[in-house]
Amino acid sequence: MRAVILAGGLGTRLSEETVVRPKPMVAIGGRPILWHILKIYMHYGVSDFIICAGYQGHMISEWLASYRLRTSDVTFDFSNDSVNYMERETEDWRVTVIDTGADSMTGGRLRRVREHIGDETFCFTYGDGVGDVNVGESIAFHRQEGREATMTVVQPPGRFGAVTLSEGQTGVDRFREKPGGDGAWINGGFFVLEPTVIDRVEDDSTVWEREPLRSLAHDGQLSAYRHSGFWQPMDTLRDKALLESLWEEGHPPWKVW
Repeated sequence: MRAVILAGGLGTRLSEETVVRPKPMVAIGGRPILWHILKIYMHYGVSDFIICAGYQGHMISEWLASYRLRTSDVTFDFSNDSVNYMERETEDWRVTVIDTGADSMTGGRLRRVREHIGDETFCFTYGDGVGDVNVGESIAFHRQEGREATMTVVQPPGRFGAVTLSEGQTGVDRFREKPGGDGAWINGGFFVLEPTVIDRVEDDSTVWEREPLRSLAHDGQLSAYRHSGFWQPMDTLRDKALLESLWEEGHPPWKVW
């Protein structure tokens, strides 16, 4: 099975980092967040990837091109112009990087890689978020439900501590540090899709999260796979700092591999 990863946006809310690199190349624990996403999927047997590149897309290709060189012991023999990798520690990934345009929207980028997807079920996600989502279980759920699309839905953590006040009193009955959100389930960004969903994308200006998803829901073709575990997008420097601190603690919750 293939996984399509959106990696072409500008990442304006993380401009301190993305002014010099595409957002998926922003590092967590010394590795691009894209690496973490690839590792999550690889853990569940998905090793064929299509990267929808755009802004600074060449940096993704350059990182992939030198990945084996940076992760293996190597001998350079200049007498015969050869390179011998002595210990191969790189993953068995197959990665296709496609330039999907500088200004294409999320749906438009998916539409541009249609010919590389084929006619089989595929995974689809963003290049800036991680979680301990059980991808294998979500794929099985998708096949069981038999709809065109499955969206992993999550309940994001609250940003602030919450208190419960006694009615008519000044005391605090209960305090919860950063409780879950208001109970709403939101798009967690890990999809399992049938290729037919691409027919719902009109052109480069189509935003995947708008008309395509709305029409799938309207037609009864969108399933919700509920994920109650860890999930965290990297939208801001605050998000990056959180992920970095979790990695440095030694047990990052999204490290399922």
